[in-house]
Amino acid sequence: MHRVNLMAAIVAGTALSAFSVHAAEQLNMICSADVVVCEQMTNLFEQQHPDIKVSMVRLSAGEAYARIRTEARNPRTDIWWAGTGDPHMQAANEGLTQAYQSPLLDQQQDWARKQAESANYRTVGIYAGALGWGYNTQLLEQKKIKAPTCWSDLLDTAYKGEIQMANPNSSGTAYNTLATLVQLMGEEKAFDYLKKLNANISQYTKSGSAPIKAAARGETTIGIVFMHDAVAMQVDGFPVKAVAPCEGTGFEIGSMSIVKGARNLASAKVWYDWALSAEAQSHMKDAKSYQLPSNRNAAISEYSPRFENIKLIDYDFKTYGDTAKRKELLSRWDKEIGASAQ
Repeated sequence: MHRVNLMAAIVAGTALSAFSVHAAEQLNMICSADVVVCEQMTNLFEQQHPDIKVSMVRLSAGEAYARIRTEARNPRTDIWWAGTGDPHMQAANEGLTQAYQSPLLDQQQDWARKQAESANYRTVGIYAGALGWGYNTQLLEQKKIKAPTCWSDLLDTAYKGEIQMANPNSSGTAYNTLATLVQLMGEEKAFDYLKKLNANISQYTKSGSAPIKAAARGETTIGIVFMHDAVAMQVDGFPVKAVAPCEGTGFEIGSMSIVKGARNLASAKVWYDWALSAEAQSHMKDAKSYQLPSNRNAAISEYSPRFENIKLIDYDFKTYGDTAKRKELLSRWDKEIGASAQ
């Protein structure tokens, strides 16, 4: 009898141990980069870490933040990789993510380390890219419309129904656009500008990169996006040209955060360290991701828009990643812009 009980205990213990190991080898990730990049980086990670199985869901940055907030009491996500830094900062501000200082932090660019420091290490920068737009060169020529080089140009009545941008509630790209214009012009002038721009907008998309993909397909003429997304379409052979606005523009710091209460914390840290490595970041360009990598030693694509060639504003990530400020701007956008776009 005792021997039977002993064997049963051993079997039960073995099963429990196997379950624990299995649980430790899982990683539940939200990816807010383009789906092609998400899939490539996931596959590459699993090749290099075959003991960890990644369950990846692709969501835009705004959607990712909303899901993590909804799951706060019972987190199902371990790590949130990529997407604009503003919602990552908001999640950090609300205590939805947890602090972690990677041993690779000292290899990162200053802007990536500053992002981490300002969030008390609840997020970190992994890439950067300037805001602008792209336009379909063939459509401009066919419609005999002058190419836009400045934010002010986009208000020309010649562009009525010719522009797409994303909705800032779902898209980190569009929220970055909203925050950029507020910092560039002042809030009142920025909203006056957005009301006028609304007359030329044909659609507010859910995804930040959707407008330039539509322009590449000839479904719209201009897409307000991060410049690297426009460059990706150009490299793919579409008749698209990327533009850095003449007045100046903002930029994103694509970020990464470990969710507070992550069930698979050890696996999350393995991804976190790997994603900050020069080796991993050097592969992003292979998926036609043309952002500037955060690791100083990572390879940069020849097609990546360089900051030194762009007039950038001193984007205030801490202020515009603050929960109250973000809520205030989005509420005003919904009332003054979104409502009239329905």
